[in-house]
Amino acid sequence: MDTTPRVTFFHSPQSRSAGTRALLEELGADYELHVLNLKAGEQRESAYLAINPMGKVPAIRHGGALITEQPAVFIYLADLYPAAKLAPPLGDPLRGPYLRWLVFYGSCFEPAVTDKSMQREPAPPSVCGYGDYDTMLKTLTDQLEKGPWLLGDTFSAADVLWGTALNWTTLFKLVPELPVIRAYVDRVLARPAMQRAAAKDAELVAAQSA
Repeated sequence: MDTTPRVTFFHSPQSRSAGTRALLEELGADYELHVLNLKAGEQRESAYLAINPMGKVPAIRHGGALITEQPAVFIYLADLYPAAKLAPPLGDPLRGPYLRWLVFYGSCFEPAVTDKSMQREPAPPSVCGYGDYDTMLKTLTDQLEKGPWLLGDTFSAADVLWGTALNWTTLFKLVPELPVIRAYVDRVLARPAMQRAAAKDAELVAAQSA
């Protein structure tokens, strides 16, 4: 009898946590879904603030572990289900690049995109974590050019994160829809698990809108 605790996933459709739902589908994970209605402000209620004081999704709970911040959630989940082979293990030459691209998303990509979308004057590169927007984007697209995935021929959890992130940032014109980006997003979104996650989230959106 399997006594491994199930993952509880705190999620809202049409948010950053859509990527985590897609990852759980890719992993074939058995998880308990806890849905939040962001429009109703449920993420700011005390019950959820006890989970994540930032009032953000995604968050997951697994046994006694509580994990927030999207790259950390991805690292934890992909390592939790090694049979899915979405995370190169320690000792694999791809482990370092894999971690690099997961962390690059949160430390460089999101801050750069946010500053650009808000039309903020960027800080000098010497004190700015992402350097500058154009360098950040070129660093990413140069890697995508090597394709088909961020780790070359190896599909990983990093591609689930970046495929979903680039899909919505190009949709909202926060990132230019360059051919290399569009082709990469299309490859990621064509995967059956990604389509299952999108269909399930569409059902949630319809239910919350009813």
